[in-house]
Amino acid sequence: MQRSLGKDTFAYMTEREVNADATTLRGLAHPLRVRMLGLLRENGPATATTLAERLGQSTGATSYHLRILANYGFVVDDPERNVGRERWWKAAHRTTRLEIDSALPPAEAEGYLRAVAAQYADQTVRFLDEMASMPPRWRDPFTISDWRLRLTQAEAMELNEAIFALAERYRRDDPDIEHPDGAEKVTLQVHLLPFPAAPEEEER
Repeated sequence: MQRSLGKDTFAYMTEREVNADATTLRGLAHPLRVRMLGLLRENGPATATTLAERLGQSTGATSYHLRILANYGFVVDDPERNVGRERWWKAAHRTTRLEIDSALPPAEAEGYLRAVAAQYADQTVRFLDEMASMPPRWRDPFTISDWRLRLTQAEAMELNEAIFALAERYRRDDPDIEHPDGAEKVTLQVHLLPFPAAPEEEER
């Protein structure tokens, strides 16, 4: 899970989250590392070989990027699963939190956000690929929708906070949280994308 916020978005920090700053962001400044971290969070611990098979990469590549993620604290060794020379890795946190401000390297912040956006697009495509084989009852709750709104900055902030507050009312997909029979994995994606007009356009 990723959470990318504007600089003034309300603070949200728990032990589940890691706050990516100007230093640790370098550990995520590669699309493959973002995808690998996402898989570890979604599917649990894995080896470099398992990740390579899922992502169509070489084991050497996934091993290298796992070491980078570990150096920056995003993944940790899972010694309870290690057998012989086989090394297992797990995500150190469930969520990455990124506040966009002037202290972040622009190129690395943009690179990370583009990798996250690509990951979201991949999740949507995967859902569409599997939709036809889903039980009929699960075809009703989904939506792929957008609304064109015209808001002030304060209204956009209010909407942002309301969406996060609403999502927090629902059960997380965490291994340590019990869920009732019939509960399935559901991905909620949120995009609130301002397109402010340039000053000369506003004067027209």
